[in-house]
Amino acid sequence: MARSMRDIKRQIKSVQNTRQITKAMEMVAASKLRKAQEKAEAARPYSEKLKEVVSSIASSTQDVTHPMLVSRPVKKTAYLIVTSDRGLAGGYNANILRKLTMLLAEKHKSKDEYALFVIGRKGRDFLRRREYPIVEEVTEMSDSPKFSDIKSIAYSAVKQFETGVYDELYICYNQFVNAISQVPTIDRLLPMDTVGGAEHQGPSANYEYEPSPEGVLEVLLPKYAETLIYSAVLDGKASELGAKMTAMGSATKNASKMIGELRLTYNRARQAAITQEITEIVAGANAQS
Repeated sequence: MARSMRDIKRQIKSVQNTRQITKAMEMVAASKLRKAQEKAEAARPYSEKLKEVVSSIASSTQDVTHPMLVSRPVKKTAYLIVTSDRGLAGGYNANILRKLTMLLAEKHKSKDEYALFVIGRKGRDFLRRREYPIVEEVTEMSDSPKFSDIKSIAYSAVKQFETGVYDELYICYNQFVNAISQVPTIDRLLPMDTVGGAEHQGPSANYEYEPSPEGVLEVLLPKYAETLIYSAVLDGKASELGAKMTAMGSATKNASKMIGELRLTYNRARQAAITQEITEIVAGANAQS
């Protein structure tokens, strides 16, 4: 019984140490989440203004033939997947990767029909183990990603669509709702057949373009697509930190619950040991009388 009580005390100490770690990780994730959320929100006005300008040009320019605005027969599709470099984030990575693999299985007959651009070590390792066709990857991003961190992969994906290597480009990421809710999202990024036109409503500014509206559109459309990718990365980072904060919070609560149960078990074992000692003393006294 004494050895069993020692084991219980040792286990209680171990769980207390684990709870201390998970609580610290929860607080760190909460602190980083605020910064990531602010950064994601700060990027939206730029992308919205860029969309306004692109929509204005696309709606006012006749016979626009830019390849990023034109749908063509789909022979090969590209997917850009945003995941994390580290775990301990609940179902953050599993949810988007599950949705992606289900889509690939339903939409494509063979792996020759698509290619993957992957951001994040967890997504890369998952897809590489299953021999999915990864063409480019970016890993080891900071908790406050800069556009320069993903510029190369974003430019490559957009450029290869523009040159006809791929006929569609999808962005796969977790859309940030709040700290406890992240929605796995797969959106078609290219071609941009819904930019401008009928969707553009309300008053708009009059712009003068040099050298020409078509020339400006040719420059802005790739920048706009890259901005959408960067915005998805920022959303994904906020979602990751929110999922991590929630997961560590749940782990802390579970550790507290386990400590309570172990203490109850310890007290019961201690009470049983005391009762046994009293019984032995009484039995010994009765034997001597």
